[in-house]
Amino acid sequence: MTSKKVIHLFYDVVSPYSWLAFEVMCRYRNVWDVEVKLRPAFLGGIMQKAGNKPPGLVPNKFLYMTKDLQRLAQYVDVPLSPPDDPFEAMFQKGSLAAMRFVTAVQEREKDGDRQVEQVSRELWRRIWSENKDITEPASLSEAAKKAGLSDGEIKDALELCTTQHIKDKLKNTTQEAFDVGAFGLPMFMYRVNGNAEIFFGSDRFELMAHCIGEKWLGPQPHKSTSKM
Repeated sequence: MTSKKVIHLFYDVVSPYSWLAFEVMCRYRNVWDVEVKLRPAFLGGIMQKAGNKPPGLVPNKFLYMTKDLQRLAQYVDVPLSPPDDPFEAMFQKGSLAAMRFVTAVQEREKDGDRQVEQVSRELWRRIWSENKDITEPASLSEAAKKAGLSDGEIKDALELCTTQHIKDKLKNTTQEAFDVGAFGLPMFMYRVNGNAEIFFGSDRFELMAHCIGEKWLGPQPHKSTSKM
């Protein structure tokens, strides 16, 4: 009897492609024989370490990305709609506070990752669907409330996210992603004989399925199986 393959998903809620990858991976949790570990990281730190340039800063890439995200939102069935000012949302405000908050939620959650999944999703909804802020404590609280956290849990997470422990945890996760080869996010990683295998982006599921011996059924696997 073989053990489940553990797939680590490194992501940042400032990245729309991370949202697409996140939703698809969550759908495949009960389709593939895998264990998914959600790994909130800081995209800005990875880009800096890797010397990478955000696609939004390259004019032709930005134009392409805008159209690409429209098509992918429909294909993946994610309510993705760019904020009014993507440059301000992504580069001026950024996601450091949000990812520290997600890390704090994950730190508190001892049984599974339902809360970190829901809070991450609500933060993506705010920035990439509702054109709302994800940097202020009130914004983080609102997202967590919609995710089902109690007032006490939200208060604890807000306090925890400002501690050195959480700052270091996020920094360490970001460093781990970089050390295994990340130059951006989202990134998937699993290990074979102790060696890391990585896949970058939201469009590598078919290849990843081939490599782990699973079947790719499209971004909405339950729709695919219902037609069989």
